[in-house]
Amino acid sequence: MPKPDIHPTWYPDAKVICNGEVVMTTGSTQPELTVDVWSGNHPFYTGTQKILDTEGRVDRFMRKYGMGSTDSASGTKKAAKPAEAPSEAAEPAAEPAAAEA
Repeated sequence: MPKPDIHPTWYPDAKVICNGEVVMTTGSTQPELTVDVWSGNHPFYTGTQKILDTEGRVDRFMRKYGMGSTDSASGTKKAAKPAEAPSEAAEPAAEPAAAEA
């Protein structure tokens, strides 16, 4: 049993109000609860949520830590490859390795 005179009044049928309409009833220490968002009008629960990657978070992460093939990382690698490609010493080294395998 709860101690007398220390607990708030319990309302088993408290009304939850959103946009002036009673959307559900629940138990609460207040007789009415006014909310702005509930599961009936929240985009996540109604299926109308759109996930937008406006900042390009994955690309920004890859650039920051130099991982993967992002535009900035591949741009630096592409700049290095044309300098190596004209040299003829690199091409014969690749051919014998293919012949041995």
